[in-house]
Amino acid sequence: MSPELVSILVLVVVFVIATTRSVNMGALAFAAAFGVGTLVADLDADGIFAGFPGDLFVVLVGVTYLFAIARANGTTDWLVHAAVRLVRGRVALIPWVMFALTGALTAIGAVSPAAVAIVAPIALSFATRYSISPLLMGTMVVHGAQAGGFSPISIYGSIVNGIVEREDLPGSEVGLFLASLIANLLIASVLFAVLGGRKLWARGSVPVDGEGGGTKTTGTGTSGGAGTGSGTGAGGTAPTAPTAVAVRPDQDADGTGGATRLTPARTATLVALVALVVAVLGFDLDAGLTAVSLAVVLSTAWPDDSRRAVGEIAWSTVLLICGVLTYVGVLEEIGTITWAGEGVGGIGVPLLAAVLLCYIGAIVSAFASSVGIMGALIPLAVPFLAQGEIGAVGMVAALAVSATVVDVSPFSTNGALVLAAAPDVDRDRFFRQLMVYGGIVVAAVPALAWLVLVVPGFG
Repeated sequence: MSPELVSILVLVVVFVIATTRSVNMGALAFAAAFGVGTLVADLDADGIFAGFPGDLFVVLVGVTYLFAIARANGTTDWLVHAAVRLVRGRVALIPWVMFALTGALTAIGAVSPAAVAIVAPIALSFATRYSISPLLMGTMVVHGAQAGGFSPISIYGSIVNGIVEREDLPGSEVGLFLASLIANLLIASVLFAVLGGRKLWARGSVPVDGEGGGTKTTGTGTSGGAGTGSGTGAGGTAPTAPTAVAVRPDQDADGTGGATRLTPARTATLVALVALVVAVLGFDLDAGLTAVSLAVVLSTAWPDDSRRAVGEIAWSTVLLICGVLTYVGVLEEIGTITWAGEGVGGIGVPLLAAVLLCYIGAIVSAFASSVGIMGALIPLAVPFLAQGEIGAVGMVAALAVSATVVDVSPFSTNGALVLAAAPDVDRDRFFRQLMVYGGIVVAAVPALAWLVLVVPGFG
C-alpha cells in the first residue's frame, strides 16, 4: 500500500474515532501525525512539527484572549447596544450588517482570517444576547469575508489573477469577483431563511434600553446558542427574544443600563479594538501577536476585569485545529495532496477532471490554505484547458469558489475563529454543527460551481 493511501486511511480512522468516542480530534491528529510521519514518511520531530500552524495558534489565542477581556468589562455589551441603535432595533438586519462589514474589509485588502477575527467575536456576542442562531451569525461572517475576497484589489483576487497571468491563461478579474460575490450572497440568503431569519423579521423592532419603554431583563437572556437555551432548529434559534439589551450581573442596572455607559476600561478596550483593525489592515501586522499585546496592556491596567480571561481562551478549539493542521502538514510532506491532484489531472475527460479538481480543492481547502490549494490546482488544470474544451475563466472561478466557500469548516482558519469566538455555547455541539454544515458545502458547492461556471464554457 502506498504511503499516500495509508495517510488518507489514517485520516478516515481519526474522524471515525473522534466521532464515535468523543475524543478531541486534535489530540488524535497529533498522534496520527507522529505515527504516520515516523513510520510511513520517515520524518523526524522537526519534519512533523513543520506543519504545526504557529501563526494560527497565536491568532486563536490572541483574539479570544482580547475579546474575553472585552466581554468581562462589558465592552461587547456596549457594542451590541450600539449595533441595535444603528439599525433602529431591527435585529434581523444585524447578520447582514456583519456580512457586509467583513465583505467590505476583505474587498479593500484585508486578509480573510483577519477580517473574521475582528468581526466574529462582536457578531457572536450579539447572537448570544438576542437568541440568534450562532451558526447563522458565524456563517454570515465567513461568507461575507469570502464575498469580497476576490475583488481586483483584494489579497485572494490579486494572488489568483497573478497565477492566471503567470500560466498565460485567459482571465477576467471582474468575472472572478462577481462569481464569488454572487455565490456567497446566494448561500447567505439561503442560510438566513433556513436558520431563523424569517423569525427575526417577524420580531419587528426590538426596544433599546431607555427607548420605547422596553423592560430590561437580568442575566444573559434566553440564549439560542448551540447547546444552550431552549431554542429549536440547527442553530437553536428561540421563538422569542429578550425585549431589550440584557444586563449582566456584574454591570450597573441603573435604568439606563450599565451596558450603555462608557467606563475607562471600556473606552480603553474600544481603543484597543480600533488599534487592532488599524495595525492589521493599515500596517499589515500579525493579528494574533497584535491582539496578545493589546490584551496584555489591558490586563495590566485592569487586572480585576481580566483575571479570568486566560481561562476563557478556547483551548480545546486550539488543540483541535492545531492537531488537524499538523497532520495535514504531514500529508503535504508525504505528497498526498499532489498525488491526488495529479491523478485527477491525468483523466482524459476534461469535464470530469474539472469537477474532480473542484472537489479536491474544496476537500483539501477545508483543512488547509485556500490560496495554496488554488495555486497548486490551477496549474494542474492547464493541460486540459489548453485543449479548448473547457473555458479557462469559468474553470478558474469555479476553483476559486469551491476552495473558499468551505472556509466555514471548523478546521479552516475562518471556521476555527468562529468556533473559538462564540461565547456561552456548547462548543462540542457548535463544532458538530459547523462540521455538518461544512460537509454540506463541500458536497454541494463544487458540483454547482462546475455546473454553472464550467459546463457553459465561460472564457
